[in-house]
Amino acid sequence: GGKWPFWLSPRQIMLIPIHKDWNEYCQEVKDKLRTEGFYVDVDLSKQTFSKKVRTAQVAQYNFQLVVGEQEVNNGSVNVRTRDNKQEGEKKVDDLIAYLKELRKEYK
Repeated sequence: GGKWPFWLSPRQIMLIPIHKDWNEYCQEVKDKLRTEGFYVDVDLSKQTFSKKVRTAQVAQYNFQLVVGEQEVNNGSVNVRTRDNKQEGEKKVDDLIAYLKELRKEYK
């Protein structure tokens, strides 16, 4: 374990749909992020939302991207850090630019 910096982490991003209706959108976002070279997983389990968030935190994912109806409609994700800091809603393309910057600066 341990808290790896983002650029080196084997568990950079976990996408967490609030409801199974948003699973397909999560898969699309995952594919977009993987195309950009990020390590991304999607929690498609039948666990409760809080359990999914907790599992991602315990596994030390740098970011958890929460997806509900609002995010699907806006083409965005809601960003939480590994330390459970809620950074709010970001457009997927803006998030990719932000993550590329983190990787470039070795953070």
